[in-house]
Amino acid sequence: MSSNDNAWAWWQAALAGNFGPIHDSDPQQGFYRVRDGKDGPFLPVAIWNDGERWIALRNGKETDAAAIWTWVCRNPITEDAYEAAMVGKGWGDEPETVRGMGDNLPTDPFEALKLEFAGEQELADTLLKSKVETQDQANKIGVLSKRIAGISKRATDLHKVEKQPHLDAGRNVDNKWRDLKEEPDALSKKLKRHLDAYLQEQQRIELERQRKAREEAERIQREADAARIAAEKASVQNDNSAAEAAAEAERLAQQAAAAERETQARNASAGRTGAKVSLRTFVFAEITDYEKLLLALKDRQEIREVVESVANRAARSGVEQPGMVIKSEQRAA
Repeated sequence: MSSNDNAWAWWQAALAGNFGPIHDSDPQQGFYRVRDGKDGPFLPVAIWNDGERWIALRNGKETDAAAIWTWVCRNPITEDAYEAAMVGKGWGDEPETVRGMGDNLPTDPFEALKLEFAGEQELADTLLKSKVETQDQANKIGVLSKRIAGISKRATDLHKVEKQPHLDAGRNVDNKWRDLKEEPDALSKKLKRHLDAYLQEQQRIELERQRKAREEAERIQREADAARIAAEKASVQNDNSAAEAAAEAERLAQQAAAAERETQARNASAGRTGAKVSLRTFVFAEITDYEKLLLALKDRQEIREVVESVANRAARSGVEQPGMVIKSEQRAA
């Protein structure tokens, strides 16, 4: 494929994140990927026009280019990625499919999910051993975190289904499913924490890019303003260079507008749509003087309830603390 071939321009721009107009039944030449079902693996797709008709290959099999277009247009891939997928090498930004996913699973949903989580846990342990340094690594962790969180959700849903007809045996069902619900959830969160340093660094880089972009935009805007004033003066004075000055002012105005667009924020993230992980602000308290804080909160009802609960436990243990006495009374029981 020639990189200068205009027939591939839409796809090339999409690879850079610049999606052009998208219309039903109006495919654009390029390489893409599409999910095989709702939660199935990605399949490679190639679309091109041979001069007479549109041709599309979905995982090597011909399909209708117009019909598949809107399913693939938001997922452009490089030609190298397409070729690698076609020979079974998978995707660089997608965690590998591990044991427990696919066919030949146990018929029991608990055992099937348990097997699936064991495979995902194995893969997660491997990813957690390496520092996140590339976008592909970040994407893999983001997608894997989503997959593991999905195991927790499916475990929760299946748990409810199984528990409903057996309310009398609810305690046993809770104990059975607890680890399979909580461990994937904890591991999903651990994977996200593993992304913190990488995303924070990407945010730092982005803030620096924005700062430089703002400086450049302000510089160009000053030049544009000066050119506009010069053009107005030339026009008033009926100078022969008025047309040239006006054209230069318009050119700089357009350049200033483009520079201003470059100042817009680009959020750092990992994963893809539906499985994105990005930085969020979490507000919390750092206690610098415990006694002073406790004194400030002492009149809050929840603090009084906690203190009373701790004091009652101490009293039942026979341990008298400063500020309390152990008492007893007779009650009907």
